[in-house]
Amino acid sequence: MAVTTTPLLGLGTLGRLPEHSRPLLEPGSVPAGIVHLGLGAFHRAHQAVYTEEAVAAGGGDWGIVGVSPRSSAVVDDLLAQDRLFSVTTLSAAGPHTRVVGALAEVRHAASDPAGVVALLADPAVRVVTLTVTEKAHRLDPVTGELTVDAALLADLAGAGPSVTIPGLLVRGLLARHRADAGPIALVSCDNMPSNGRRLHGMVEQARVLVPGAAPAFGDWVRESVTFPGTMVDRIVPASTAETLAIAEAALGARDLAGVHGEPYRQWVIEDRFPGGRPAWELAGAVLTGDAGPWERLKLRALNGVHSAIAYLGALAGRDTIVTALEIPGLRTAMERFIAEDVATSFEPPPGVSVVGYGASVLERFANPAIAHATRQVAMDGSQKLPQRVLHTILDRRAAGASPRWAALVVAAWMRFVQGRTDDGRELPLNDPLAAQIRTRLAAAPATPQGVADALFGLDAVFPAELAADATVRALVVDWLTALDRHGVEATLAGAS
Repeated sequence: MAVTTTPLLGLGTLGRLPEHSRPLLEPGSVPAGIVHLGLGAFHRAHQAVYTEEAVAAGGGDWGIVGVSPRSSAVVDDLLAQDRLFSVTTLSAAGPHTRVVGALAEVRHAASDPAGVVALLADPAVRVVTLTVTEKAHRLDPVTGELTVDAALLADLAGAGPSVTIPGLLVRGLLARHRADAGPIALVSCDNMPSNGRRLHGMVEQARVLVPGAAPAFGDWVRESVTFPGTMVDRIVPASTAETLAIAEAALGARDLAGVHGEPYRQWVIEDRFPGGRPAWELAGAVLTGDAGPWERLKLRALNGVHSAIAYLGALAGRDTIVTALEIPGLRTAMERFIAEDVATSFEPPPGVSVVGYGASVLERFANPAIAHATRQVAMDGSQKLPQRVLHTILDRRAAGASPRWAALVVAAWMRFVQGRTDDGRELPLNDPLAAQIRTRLAAAPATPQGVADALFGLDAVFPAELAADATVRALVVDWLTALDRHGVEATLAGAS
């Protein structure tokens, strides 16, 4: 009997796709106007979808050149598929899969950094978007200072094999300035507070390190480059074999680069684009003069809650966010965290209820079709904790309040990085400060007070004023003591 092999997704298979699954744009028909750095699952399920819908509705030469800074695997997969990929939306009602044709090109920066620099200097490119994580910005999460090392200096000089995001951007801007290629917007889509301002600070700090750059370059950056702030939102778990199997069943074609996500999505963008932009508002994006309140809403009431559930769930041996929410008392603790600490820590966007937003977040996290791993959400906690939780604590303390529930999140992180679940199984510590954390814990007394003292000493995580705050330290030690003695489930069941 002959073996039937499902064909690979590509231009040759488009005619065979179900009508509702076909891309909105004919692949390759839209010239490139955007370079995107960070060709991961989130970009493919978020900005690429928004941009395809915007161009389909409003026109414009806004095809995306997707650039993977380091890994070549996704580039190879997309090239094999004529730059096509699918996005499967997962809900309790069942999956829906659609192919996206927004990518005009894909590039691998590590093997061709000069080619990416040339792209950034191309007059046709007027927008650069980024989803490269907090780490890739090389900024201290507390001070905002740029981490300067030999790799960065080599990149800024155009020498050496490594590729850093500051190096690529600044070299590209310098080439653009020298070519008189016109203004451009650099748009961070990473989950950082004031992401536009932080990206601007990164570029300014790196710019002055470029050997031989004339003072006119700095003037040009100030006059011709904007850094719009954004807020992005869609839960996009890591793709699995099941993701690809669902896509194949829906499309009748194999998709090596398929991604999946929840139905909900949001993109808030400061409207500062000197060279123009796609009509993203036609795809549902919110264009605003200030993304700050939206950023704080998402970082504190969504990302902070996500991290809290991840730490507590992982400690309790729950593998996914959905199953963590089934822990008795956890949802109530998160509701109180939102209402008593988060909602009272900042001024939300006009007309938005933080408590109502938080309730919708918890419902999204409970989507049974999204198996978001607690350990994945919990990784890189030292980078995420300041923006997601510590700013809430600082603002509550400035108002004279005792942020009890936010302190629970800090305590859960401190217990999580000790590397054991409540029943003694090993937990991985996937964190850029892993070595420092382990060293501090090894030298500290194995008590809640000793652990707290050791970890509050991480000045790359905890601002000095917070580390010295006796009220916060006492709250964290109380929660650590309860978690140490009773575990997550008993602690939450007894909390009130």
